[in-house]
Amino acid sequence: MSDYNIKIENVVASTKLAEEFDLTKIEAEFEGAEYNKQKFPGLVYRVTDPKAAFLVFTSGKVVCTGAKNVADVHTVIGNMAKKLNGIGIKTIEDPEITVQNIVASADLKAVLNLNAIAIGLGLENIEYEPEQFPGLVYRIDDPKVVVLIFSSGKLVVTGGKSPENCEQGVEVVRQQLDSMGLL
Repeated sequence: MSDYNIKIENVVASTKLAEEFDLTKIEAEFEGAEYNKQKFPGLVYRVTDPKAAFLVFTSGKVVCTGAKNVADVHTVIGNMAKKLNGIGIKTIEDPEITVQNIVASADLKAVLNLNAIAIGLGLENIEYEPEQFPGLVYRIDDPKVVVLIFSSGKLVVTGGKSPENCEQGVEVVRQQLDSMGLL
């Protein structure tokens, strides 16, 4: 696989850190935490090193978003558990962390004819309405990802559960475009 500058832009993961949370207590103790249950049922808390944001729910569930890799997700969730323990909130030890979605970008370094690609890929797996959105939406079954293809050659891969899924999605697009002589 050639170098297409595949870069993870966002990792979204979820876990259960406790049986329940008192969000008002967490908001009072965590500087910068935001909780307004009229607007949103969860508490929003941002961290900087590594950079990520948390959505924390009364159910004990936590969604982590904004991390740039899977290792950072594990680091920030571990740090969050320690911080909660530090204010007297007991957390589940070694929680199961599930990656829900990875968004990555890539660059095929070629100008692409999206009309020709739309015809070549067949209409069942693609959406292309340039009046609505400048990219072609390509749904791939294996790996199960969605790739946005832009005429600049830039790609956005979403729906991956691992970095490898995103890399495979880019490779599927590259091979298909290459085999149609459109790359």
